[in-house]
Amino acid sequence: MTDMKTPRRRQLLKGAAVAAGAMSAPMLATAQTAPVSFRFQSTWPAKDIFHEYAQDFAKKVNDMAGGRLKIEVLPAGSVVPAFQLLEAVSKGTLDGGHGVIAYHYGKNSALALWGSGPGFGMDANMVLAWHNYGGGKALVEEIYKSLNMDVVTYLYGPMPTQPLGWFKKPIAKVDDMKGLKFRTVGLAVDVFTEMGTSVNPLPGGEIVPALDRGLIDAAEFNNASSDRILGFPDVAKNCMLQSFHQSGEQFEILFNKTKYNALPQELRSIIDYAVQASSADMSWKAIERNSTDYAAMKKQGIKFYKTPDAVLRAQLAAWDKTIAKKAGENPLFQKVLDSQKEFAQRAGQWQNDYSVDFKMAYNHYFGAKKA
Repeated sequence: MTDMKTPRRRQLLKGAAVAAGAMSAPMLATAQTAPVSFRFQSTWPAKDIFHEYAQDFAKKVNDMAGGRLKIEVLPAGSVVPAFQLLEAVSKGTLDGGHGVIAYHYGKNSALALWGSGPGFGMDANMVLAWHNYGGGKALVEEIYKSLNMDVVTYLYGPMPTQPLGWFKKPIAKVDDMKGLKFRTVGLAVDVFTEMGTSVNPLPGGEIVPALDRGLIDAAEFNNASSDRILGFPDVAKNCMLQSFHQSGEQFEILFNKTKYNALPQELRSIIDYAVQASSADMSWKAIERNSTDYAAMKKQGIKFYKTPDAVLRAQLAAWDKTIAKKAGENPLFQKVLDSQKEFAQRAGQWQNDYSVDFKMAYNHYFGAKKA
């Protein structure tokens, strides 16, 4: 009797399961969170590769979120000026944004330490390592809290070492910097001021027009691709490569904290991993695009020079005076410096001891042949 009833019991259970599934499907659909749209603004002109990086990040989030979250990225100035991004995101005027943390330097000088200066010998990727694993993330959150900024911040995308800048005449010695009307941002303002330049911290989209009209004599921005797209080769013919003023910078992605915290955990995790993926992708794209644009500018007659070592050493000396002054004025500045220095001493020794001289291999294959 029991054996004869078993198949029927199984059929009844199977039917009940199917019916339960059919009943629960619409309930699950109605329980899902409605699609969310975030309006972002970058601090870059639409034509700049930096704005493209912002769009790349948004696309990764949008693709992985499958319609549940959509980030729309607007170029600089669409809603607020570039240097007002932090306040706009904090207040909810914008849901988020893409820029660099050094742009907030005027609110707390310590924020410029995520990029400006030699970073105790750390390159941009090492600064990011310090940020994510050496205490930097907690420190920047502490600074934003002290400023009453209601934001969630992500740093990503280690930038290549930035050139000293674009000049009407090549820089041959330290005295050549004195008296120049020069564009830079962050703590580099203080470094170049210490070196005798007259600094104007213009946002990216205003630099080339200012150079063209003679409002400034020289300027730095960031990289070969941005410099070429923004039109630097049209207004200056000499670019000085290598500098310590912004040798370890990275991008910042901001979210309004209230709106970010309202997202389901799954969407917040998608954002977390999209930041990591974008960091790697940006690094790879930068190598491809920067090297291509560097070669193109050389072909069009732009002259590139290595910044003299005397100028680099003068930057380091000016940096030491700058950080000593700022640390005396701002306890958080000293706190960030201490954290960076501890990490850099250990990580820097490892990197310097382990890394091979890749220039040796490059010259072996591509260097000038000996007679």
